[in-house]
Amino acid sequence: MLDIKFIRENAEAVKANCIRRKYPADIDAILQLDADIRRLTGEIDEMRAERNRLSKLCGADPEARERVKAMKSTLAEKEEACADSQKKLYELISFMPNMLADDVPDGDDDSGNVELRKEGTIREFNFKVRDHQELGELCDILDIARGAKVAQSGFYYWKGKGAMLAQALYFWVQKELVAKGFTMFMTPCAAKERTLFGTGYLPFFADQTYNLANEDLALIGTSEQTLVGYHADDLLNADELPLKYTALTPCFRTESGSYGRASRGIFRVHQFHKVEQIIFCRPEESPKWHDFCLENEEMILKKLNIPYHVVNVCVGDLGAPGYKKYDIEAWFPAFGTYREVTSNTNLTEFQSQRLNIKFKDGDQRKYVHTISATAATDRLIIAIMETYQQEDGSIVVPEVLRPYTGFDIIEPVKK
Repeated sequence: MLDIKFIRENAEAVKANCIRRKYPADIDAILQLDADIRRLTGEIDEMRAERNRLSKLCGADPEARERVKAMKSTLAEKEEACADSQKKLYELISFMPNMLADDVPDGDDDSGNVELRKEGTIREFNFKVRDHQELGELCDILDIARGAKVAQSGFYYWKGKGAMLAQALYFWVQKELVAKGFTMFMTPCAAKERTLFGTGYLPFFADQTYNLANEDLALIGTSEQTLVGYHADDLLNADELPLKYTALTPCFRTESGSYGRASRGIFRVHQFHKVEQIIFCRPEESPKWHDFCLENEEMILKKLNIPYHVVNVCVGDLGAPGYKKYDIEAWFPAFGTYREVTSNTNLTEFQSQRLNIKFKDGDQRKYVHTISATAATDRLIIAIMETYQQEDGSIVVPEVLRPYTGFDIIEPVKK
């Protein structure tokens, strides 16, 4: 969330940012509301001081008592007007998007994302490539039909060696992150409205949220929500920063977008698993830690030997809370293209303002910056399946995962 002081001091830049992000904000009206609040606050302070002065005279001065009584209703009216204006201002600012980094590309959707680099060699196959759904059925490691039977379309089972491969990937990824200084968590899978609002998922992604009936709770769409919310209203010590957290959780999203060929299998689903990287840091250091998370994502893809490219996400594909975002898209042989497997966003102080997360730096209290970056999801498993498939439908396990799976290959089930 943008600070009103920042808006006041950078009005033209905020206007330009809202135009670029296609957000219809009336910045002049916001500034006028802010001016009204400051005027009312000044008048209220003056009236309270005068009331307090007169109150000391009331015992001996009947006129003072009458003046205090007369001030009571006027003061109450001003306090109510000020409170209403403050509420309105907070609501208006809450819907405003974050500022953008200078190097965020123009563009209306993901077609405007700018490729920064390619890594890895795309494998050439001398046989007909199968997609992950067909491979999963051949090897009996992925059951989409029964997921739909038990829940609905968009839910699925990993089973047998598929479940073991998934567990191996997530354990290995977390082990790599812990070696990089991350603290591992197991978090709740539900969060209050304030947590979702504080992390920017409300109101901006309300249509992606599964709400629990008759509860101030929703299923989480990412452990970003619970890991960032962990420090709501906390005052952190500057010497502790950066704080680096990671968690593996199931994630739940309505995925109200389009379905079709691009969503065959489990690429776009209602429930999936994800390992997240979360960092709380000093404001001046957030670009460095944003790059650090990207390095971790690339390290994982490189050690798995999966080809990928990195893109700088354009303004039209960047969520309202984001200041700058990198996506890594892995090569999916069956799709014949790169598709997103991780995202990495510098949110600056957008979340910390909403959740009141500050750090103490000498005599000053400042808002931390937060970074949210994917380390691994089920999409990475299906990239492994398609990349490491063999002609007979078997799947070779990447070398780095074999100590954790206990097997080197997943073979088709004989029928």
